[in-house]
Amino acid sequence: MESPRPISVLVVDDHPLLRAGLGEAISSQDDMRLAGEASNGREAVERYQELRPDVTIMDIAMPELDGVAALQRIRGEHSDARVIMLTTYKGDAQILRAVQAGAAGFLLKSTLRRELLDTVRGVHIGQRRIPPEIAMELAQHMGQGPLSPREMEVLNHAAGGNSNRRIAEHLSISEETVKAHMKNVLSKLAANDRTHAVTIALKRGIITI
Repeated sequence: MESPRPISVLVVDDHPLLRAGLGEAISSQDDMRLAGEASNGREAVERYQELRPDVTIMDIAMPELDGVAALQRIRGEHSDARVIMLTTYKGDAQILRAVQAGAAGFLLKSTLRRELLDTVRGVHIGQRRIPPEIAMELAQHMGQGPLSPREMEVLNHAAGGNSNRRIAEHLSISEETVKAHMKNVLSKLAANDRTHAVTIALKRGIITI
């Protein structure tokens, strides 16, 4: 009786040692094979087109094109692509973007050794695999609306230490409008004041400094 075809896996990460470790773990399994590797999001899109792997493991934070943007491009052309996002970070903003873009699962780098193979097998048969830590973080913020582009601009300027007046000058809007945007930001982030809002936004990956 012919044995089933092994699961082909594309590994995408900008750290060569991590790619090598993932590749070795996959190649050591009888039911898997390493289809190829990529070191950034742009390369990932090209390699996916070329190799059409069964499962792709891709880091969220990468140079040139981040993992979520690469996921959006891949899934935009191949809606059946099964992509597992790899992250060290539990900030829910990036995770939420990846969920919305169609990620099939997530792996925390801290639990890779334990979860990698089961997650690949689960995603290959159509399961959605989200670690409990990430699921809890997502559930906690799911009801809050996303910040608008203008609210993001105001928050980024506030994170840079600018007063409402300076923000108004930068954005060519009135100080009252800045205050209104900041009030919305505080409400959406459940923050007590602007410093608290910046802290929450940094922790959740909504902004970076």
